Formats: sequence, structure tokens, C-alpha cells
Amino acid sequence: TEITEKLEEVVRIWIKQIRQILVESEQMRREADDVGPSAELEYWKTRMSSFNSLLEEIKSSRVKKIISILQAARSKTLKQWKELDGSVTIAANEAKDNVRYLYTLEKYFGLLAKASPVMMEHIPSLMNTVSMIYCVSPHYNTSERMTSLLLKITNQMINTCKTYLHEG
Repeated sequence: TEITEKLEEVVRIWIKQIRQILVESEQMRREADDVGPSAELEYWKTRMSSFNSLLEEIKSSRVKKIISILQAARSKTLKQWKELDGSVTIAANEAKDNVRYLYTLEKYFGLLAKASPVMMEHIPSLMNTVSMIYCVSPHYNTSERMTSLLLKITNQMINTCKTYLHEG
């Protein structure tokens, strides 16, 4: 029981740390007013990397051994652990999905940044792709996420126009 208590304490520390990571990941992002859509992709790539690393750690043999010992001891700590494990998996899958869908827009990011203000030729296909993401993505189809993405696309268009005017 002494070993079980020490292992439970270790798992409680892990639970606290993982909860902190999950809370921080859900906090509102602070971004510059003129940030473009590539920042959205970078944000989700970073988040995907973080959660994948966390998942790898959770699935490591060291952690699995501790969890199996606590399962054998019928530890009550495991209920919280399983819930957090599920939450981390959901967050990792969400980030992975969002990166996959945002990659479909990446070809437009460069076009928008380098185009002249007469970028109208790219807008219909860009908007069709955004619409497809909204319809198909299980995680990215919220008004908050779409608003953020469309704002960044608009920012990029404005920045492109400003650059064109300053160079012209």
C-alpha cells in the first residue's frame, strides 16, 4: 500500500499538470490585429505537436506500468486519469484535424500575400475551400473559429493592398 500511495501521488501530480495544459490550451489567444491566415495554421501545428508529445508520454511504457499497478490495486485515482487521457486524445485529434483542413488553404496564403490588389481571381476558390472546411470539419466548424480564420484572411488582403500602395 505504501508503493500504491506513492504511485497515486505521482499520478495526481500528472493529473494536475495535464489539467493545466488543457486549461491553457482553451484560453483565448492574443494576436496582433494584422496577423494573417498562416498564423492560424502555425497555431494549430504547434498545438498538434504539443498534444502529440503529451499523448506519447501518456502512452509510454513507464506510465503504462504505473497505471497497470494502480489498476491492480483498484486505485480511485484512475477515474480522473482516464477522463484526462480521453480529453488529451480529443484535443490531439482536434488539432490534427484542424491542421489537415487548414493545409488545404495554405496554397492561398502565399497567393494572397504576393498578389496585387486585383486578387479577385483567388477569392472564389479560397471561399469555396473555407466553406468546405466549415461543412466537413468536425472541430473547425464553429462560428468562433470561422470568424478568426476569415478575419486573418481579410487582414492578409489588407496587408497586401497596403504593401502594393507603398511600393506603387
